[in-house]
Amino acid sequence: MQDGAGAAPDGRDEGRKEARTGLLNGFAAYGMWGLVPLFWPLLKPAGAVEVLAHRMVWALVVVGLALLFVRKWDWARQLIRQPKRLGLVTIAATVITVNWGVYIWSVNSGHVVEASLGYFINPLVSIALGVLLLKERLRPAQWAAVGTGVVAVLVLAVGYGQPPWISLVLAFSFGAYGLVKKKVNMSGLESLAAETTVQFLPALAYLLWLAAQGRSTFGTEGVGHAALLASSGLVTALPLVCFGAAAIRVPLSTLGLLQYLTPVFQFVLGVWYFHEAMPAERLAGFSLVWLALAVLTWDALRTARINRARLAEAAAEAARQTPTSARAEEVRPITGA
Repeated sequence: MQDGAGAAPDGRDEGRKEARTGLLNGFAAYGMWGLVPLFWPLLKPAGAVEVLAHRMVWALVVVGLALLFVRKWDWARQLIRQPKRLGLVTIAATVITVNWGVYIWSVNSGHVVEASLGYFINPLVSIALGVLLLKERLRPAQWAAVGTGVVAVLVLAVGYGQPPWISLVLAFSFGAYGLVKKKVNMSGLESLAAETTVQFLPALAYLLWLAAQGRSTFGTEGVGHAALLASSGLVTALPLVCFGAAAIRVPLSTLGLLQYLTPVFQFVLGVWYFHEAMPAERLAGFSLVWLALAVLTWDALRTARINRARLAEAAAEAARQTPTSARAEEVRPITGA
């Protein structure tokens, strides 16, 4: 009995340690994604497309080294034998290329706040895609959140004098990327390896063409600049590794809340570090988006609590019925004799 009593606290301590590790990795992943606007301007005078190409090439190098370390290659053989799945990976690579390219350009062009809006409205876009493409049914609170998000975009469009294209492209491209990734169903490291493999040859061809034209900054702006361009692969891969470590240790609802760290950090950097304008109409639009996200978060937490209560009731009901069934099984042989 003493051994059993001693084992329980150890199990609980191990569970708490795993949860703490997951939270730290989650904070690290979303924190790095939120602070990455500080990194892209360091790569100037390289243009957005050159930075994007280097990101693709060096990300594959980093991921390849990681795969050599963990020695996981079976997934590649299986993927090659599945043309449909390989096609989905190609679509995912294409969509995330658009997302990365627009994001790098927006940060280096002074649109950090508008980029942050894209990731604020991404959960609403993901819900809308689920309704339109997967025929999912929404709860009333989700409809209210999506409707509020649409009004926010209209307010911002009036304020900008045009739709917030950067935000919309970032939100829809990342939403589509998540949708395709759900169909592909691969781990973070393996998925990134497959996607950057698809991206590698076009990216390398562009960099070689740029060098042949004498327009590449990789070999002309010094060793420090070249090292920064190469480190874009690490900047891409490291948050994904931390995210993968968090995803297996913390509940999905917790990850859903942590994801808001990224656009919050980006928004704060855009306003207070990059000193981007925040006129009243833009603040009104952002406030509506934040209201929509608050409704969405409240609904998700409430639904999770209701589901937990239903599971607990079902478990309790099963526990009440089990002794009766057991007694019936005990009586049956006796009556049969």
